[in-house]
Amino acid sequence: MSVVGDGTERGEAGVDEPGWEVDPDDESGAAVVATVGRQIKAWREAAGMRAGELGTLMGYGEDLIYKVEGGHRIPRPEFMDGADVALGAGGKLAAMKADIAEVRYPKKIRELAKMEAAAVELSAYGSHNIHGLLQTEEYARALFGMRRPAYSQDEVERLVAARVARQSIFSRSPAPELSFVQEEVTLRRHLGGRMVWRRQLERLLEVSELRHVEIRLMPTSRDEHAGMGGEMQVLKFKDGSAVGRSEGDFGSRPVSDPKYLRIIELRCGIIRAQALNPGESRAFIEQVLGET
Repeated sequence: MSVVGDGTERGEAGVDEPGWEVDPDDESGAAVVATVGRQIKAWREAAGMRAGELGTLMGYGEDLIYKVEGGHRIPRPEFMDGADVALGAGGKLAAMKADIAEVRYPKKIRELAKMEAAAVELSAYGSHNIHGLLQTEEYARALFGMRRPAYSQDEVERLVAARVARQSIFSRSPAPELSFVQEEVTLRRHLGGRMVWRRQLERLLEVSELRHVEIRLMPTSRDEHAGMGGEMQVLKFKDGSAVGRSEGDFGSRPVSDPKYLRIIELRCGIIRAQALNPGESRAFIEQVLGET
């Protein structure tokens, strides 16, 4: 088995194995992928080329070409570039990469990413794992790889790519105010192995240096803790609106009703006050890193 340019594994028979299949429940995403597939097929037929010939020219199996044209497979950027050149589309197919960039990721994650991209303030408390926006690619891959029932390797890579893409929030301009509270235990679990864990701690120190980012640690030794119900997060937007989510409360779904938001914001505020301050937290992370 070999791996081609877009990361797709190919068997010896030249038939590509299942990869980033389209989620049938994601109607809007499926519509975009189907449209792109029809365009590729139209260009191929206009060029008088068979699917197998296009696949050979691009270095893919015929099976993959049919999957993409039929809207059953999400084409990756490298595929679109290759198809554009092979079919002489003059950039028209390559330009469609922007249309499929978002739908490559699960619908739920796309919706979260859109909210994060629009937020001017984010407050989050993480109880079991390092918050997704703070995770290294290796740490995220380890977490998704531990899920049971197990994800396929392609599903893991798709979720990791989506998580990493969300981290563009740190380089936005103007920068949003980002505040995280992490449980001490999330720093001490060697998830993914010692080296992955070390790089994750180093990433926390790196991010904590950003002027618009605040990371606080909640020591396990605290006698009182307002976050025993689980993780929570509040996103605030430029127009004054906000969305919050608290694990185990309100169906664990995002809420915007002021009376529910007040409860989540109250808890987040108390948790921040109970945690170590940013300077103490940074020293704590450095201490844990030094213990490795």
